Amino acid sequence: MDLFSTADPRDSHRPLAERMRPAGIDQVVGQDHLLAPGRFLRQLLEQDRIPSLIFWGPPGSGKTTLARVIAAHTRSRFVSFSAVTGSVAQVREIMEEARGLARTQGQHTILFVDEIHRFNKAQQDAFLPFVEDGTITLIGATTENPSFEVVAPLLSRSRVVRLKSLEAEHLASIVDRAMADTEQGLGGLGLTLEDDARSLLAQSAGGDARRVLSLLEVTAELAGSMGVTRIGVELAAEAVQEKVLTHDKGGDDHYNVVSAFIKSMRGSDPDAALYYMLRMLDAGENPRFIFRRMVIFAAEDVGNADPWALMVANNAFQAFELVGLPEGEIPMAQAATYLACAPKSNRSYLALDAARQDVKKHGSLEVPAKLRNAPTRLMKEMGYGRQYVYPHDTKDAYSPEHYLPSALAGRCYYQPSQRGYEKTIASRLEQWRQLRDKSSPKDDPEV
Repeated sequence: MDLFSTADPRDSHRPLAERMRPAGIDQVVGQDHLLAPGRFLRQLLEQDRIPSLIFWGPPGSGKTTLARVIAAHTRSRFVSFSAVTGSVAQVREIMEEARGLARTQGQHTILFVDEIHRFNKAQQDAFLPFVEDGTITLIGATTENPSFEVVAPLLSRSRVVRLKSLEAEHLASIVDRAMADTEQGLGGLGLTLEDDARSLLAQSAGGDARRVLSLLEVTAELAGSMGVTRIGVELAAEAVQEKVLTHDKGGDDHYNVVSAFIKSMRGSDPDAALYYMLRMLDAGENPRFIFRRMVIFAAEDVGNADPWALMVANNAFQAFELVGLPEGEIPMAQAATYLACAPKSNRSYLALDAARQDVKKHGSLEVPAKLRNAPTRLMKEMGYGRQYVYPHDTKDAYSPEHYLPSALAGRCYYQPSQRGYEKTIASRLEQWRQLRDKSSPKDDPEV
C-alpha cells in the first residue's frame, strides 16, 4: 500500500493515528521553528520551491506528515518510497521513469524516502546522479543522526531539517482534535475526555504524536467495551498500563519482615536489623534478595552522608557470592550493622524524585547547543558545542556554566544534608551554586 494512499479516511480498519494525519500546514503542531509564518520551510512550501531535504527527528514528530503536506502543495510529481520494504532495483526504476517524464513532459519528480537510514552506503549512492542532474528532488526521513547515517555526498546536496519532539501541550491539542473530529476521529462516539485523563495520555506518549493517538484509541475501545461515555484518569491509566503493583496477600509475613528489616536499619538499630535478617534466612529467604535490599538501602537511605556504605553493601554481596552459606552470613551481618550505624541521608533519592517530576512534566526538552556532541562538520555548523567551557581549563576546574535546559533554569534538585560526609558536599555545592547564580546564561545558538 502506498505511503500516501487516499483510502477512505472513515475506514474503521485504519488506525486513528493514520486517519488523523494533518492534511495541511495549519494542522501541524510542534514545529513552529519550521512552519510558522515567515519560517523557511513554510516559505518553500508556499512558493513550491522544495530543495532536497533530510527530515531528522524522533518517532512521531511529523516527518511523514510533512512529506504529506509537501505532496499536497507541490505541482511536481510526488513519489513515496520506504527503505524498509523497497529495493535498489525499485529505486532505479523510479529514477528512470522520472528521467523520462522530465525529458518528454517537463515534469519534475519529488521522491520521499522514509527511513532512509535503512539504506547502506552503496544503496544511498544510487540516488546521487539523479539528485545531481536535477532529475529528482530527494526528501529523506530518518530518526538517526544524518551525520552518521547519510552518506556525505548526499548530505552535502541536501538541507537537514531537524524536527523537535512534541511537547505535552502539543500532544494534548492532537488529542482534542481527534476527540472533536466526527469524520476521521472519535467525535461521533459521544465520548467525553476529562482533563486529567488527557494530561496522562499526553505525558505517557513520550513526545510521539502517533503514540498518543494510539493510546487514545485504546482508551476509547476500553470505554466502549465497558459501556461508559466519560473517560477519566483511571480508564486512561488502564490504557497506558500504568498500574500500581501489589503483593500477593499470601506473602504478607514475608514482606512484613523485610519491611521491618529495612526500617530497623533506617532507624539506626543494628540489633533489630540482625534479628530480622536472621529470621528471613531461617525461613528460607534467598540471601541475594536480602543483599539487593541492602544495596538499595545504601543508596536510598544512607546516600552521600556515607559514600562508602554502597561499597560495603556491594562488596559484602560479592564476598557472599565467593564463599556462599553458612560463612556468607558474616559479610551479610557486617553490611547490615554498618548500614544501620551509618549517618543517614535520603537527599539523593529526593533529588531523583524531583528531577523525575520535571522529566514527566516537561518531557524531552532541548539540550543546550553548547552541551551537544559535535563530531561532524554539519553538527558544528548547527552550533553544537559552541561556547562550551571545558572546566579543566579553568581555575579549580570549575566553570559557572548553566547546564539545564532554559525551561528548568535555577532548579536545585539535590539539597545535601548536614550529616556525615554530605556536610562537606553541601559546603562545596553551595559555593558552586553561588558562583553559577552570579553568572548569566549565555545565549544558546539556534540549531
